[in-house]
Amino acid sequence: MMKRFLSALALALPLTLPLGAAAQTAYPSRPIQMLIPYPAGGTTDVMARALQEPLQKALGQTIIVENKAGASGVLAAREVARARPDGHSLLFINSGIVAVTPHVQKDAGYDGVKDFAPVAMVTSAPLFVIVPGTLPVTDLKSWIAWARKQPGPLPYASAGVGSFGHLTSEMFAKAAGLKMTHVPYRGQAPTTTAVMSGEVPLLITSMSSVMREGIASGRLKLLGVTSAQPNAQNPGVPTVASVLPGFAAETWFGFITTAGTPGEVVARLNKEINALLPTKDIQDRMLGLGQEVKTMTPAQLGALIADDSARWGQVVRDNQISSQ
Repeated sequence: MMKRFLSALALALPLTLPLGAAAQTAYPSRPIQMLIPYPAGGTTDVMARALQEPLQKALGQTIIVENKAGASGVLAAREVARARPDGHSLLFINSGIVAVTPHVQKDAGYDGVKDFAPVAMVTSAPLFVIVPGTLPVTDLKSWIAWARKQPGPLPYASAGVGSFGHLTSEMFAKAAGLKMTHVPYRGQAPTTTAVMSGEVPLLITSMSSVMREGIASGRLKLLGVTSAQPNAQNPGVPTVASVLPGFAAETWFGFITTAGTPGEVVARLNKEINALLPTKDIQDRMLGLGQEVKTMTPAQLGALIADDSARWGQVVRDNQISSQ
């Protein structure tokens, strides 16, 4: 009897093993939706679309890119947070979507740490301290000394309430011991104009081609970079930390998916994305956008999201920042 049972088991094993293997390699079983939380043509959109074709080749499945803009990225984030947890819905984000927006928008409808599974980091980039070219300062230290002598709170520009530049500027003001007033504009372009004209004496933001032209012409002065270490793309620009020890702020871009997505699916996505990033084509495209390619494991990205959320949430609460 036992012999017959063992013989039947031996015959069954070759049949069951391929089925198990097939179940593990079934992903992706249908087209993948890649949501972009901002309009077409912006930095986030350009970066995501640069990865679309090589990633779908690596996965052997179509990737459908959809721009779902609105509410500072909340609409797209909600959709992915509520999707089936199977890895077929991806969200390409900047760090603010998970680390800032849920704190600033009380009705965001998602938790940036709990409602998503981190997949892969793609790039990171610092912000830059920009001031009018007409100011009588030569570096960040002399700008802070000048600012402390001015009567009343100084205004500073940002691309909007709750933007990364807004929060970083508040953190900068506190570190420098300055009282400053937030002046929100509608996007980066008008903030650059405001600083060039001397309307505001400070802007902390990401770099743009217009800013580089302004710096080259002397209409703007570049005083510092917010990364902990000097920025390879801007050699010679001192870190803010060299004047205000411990200061660091960087934004990043990457992929997340729905919480509860199987670990093997997340691992597959992470592996394929990380394999694409060192290629020359992707490196060149990202550098052209002022971004530095950076890879992480899902666990490392998850830890970063949790740390960023705690850090920026504190800045939001300390300064009573709200978009409502």
